[in-house]
Amino acid sequence: MSVIVLVGCGKMGSALLAGWLERGVAAADVVVVDPHARDLPDGVVRLASAALLPATLVPDVVVLAVKPQMMAEVLPAYARLAGRSLFLSIAAGKPLSFFRRHLGAEAAIVRAMPNTPAAVRRGITVCYGDGAVGAEARARCQSLLEAVGEVAWIDDEAQMDAVTAVSGSGPAYVFLLAETLAAAGRAAGLPAALAERLARATVSGAGELLRLSSDEAAQLRVNVTSPGGTTAAALAVLMDAERGLAPLLAVAVAAATRRGKELAG
Repeated sequence: MSVIVLVGCGKMGSALLAGWLERGVAAADVVVVDPHARDLPDGVVRLASAALLPATLVPDVVVLAVKPQMMAEVLPAYARLAGRSLFLSIAAGKPLSFFRRHLGAEAAIVRAMPNTPAAVRRGITVCYGDGAVGAEARARCQSLLEAVGEVAWIDDEAQMDAVTAVSGSGPAYVFLLAETLAAAGRAAGLPAALAERLARATVSGAGELLRLSSDEAAQLRVNVTSPGGTTAAALAVLMDAERGLAPLLAVAVAAATRRGKELAG
């Protein structure tokens, strides 16, 4: 029997669990280790701590989904599985070297950065694994993570900070766009409820068009923009070389990337 141990079942852990079950993983093959998880699907075993895991259990994969600041406290209990189970971490900012300090040099670890649209199976996860992770292990991680969206791999772990800044933090940037677009609509005289509805539908609808279209984002932008029209007037502000969206977002992503490096220690 292939067993998955899910360590931590918060928002992202719950999204993964739901995705696995939807794709046919048997509930009995998943063990959740979380002192607080409630209302788990029928058949999923929950243990309050790793100390309650049977000594004879050697899971196929241990998915580490606790908060990064808790990881150092949690990991030692799983060191006995290093070299026997595959570890898959979704903790932001924690490099492979961090896990090997706590699990041992022989641990096979894949580091992954998912994002919150995983909750609706529309996330994207970027993964990194070094030479200790073979093709079969990569395929196993790919399958588990595809349950909540797309999966991509990188060959250089140093790129993970930029990945986190773009896709890990990226949903917050999009939500901020919807938030500020609604606020701008209110400032322009729209009723609050209508401004909120327009902003939400426009951002989500444009995102779906981007997903389904074969055109590049730049071409989709051009398609909306009539010369001398209202969109062109707005884009003249948003595309200002010094104060527009592009330089501002570049600074924001750079700040998030820097912070990722700091958190890695």
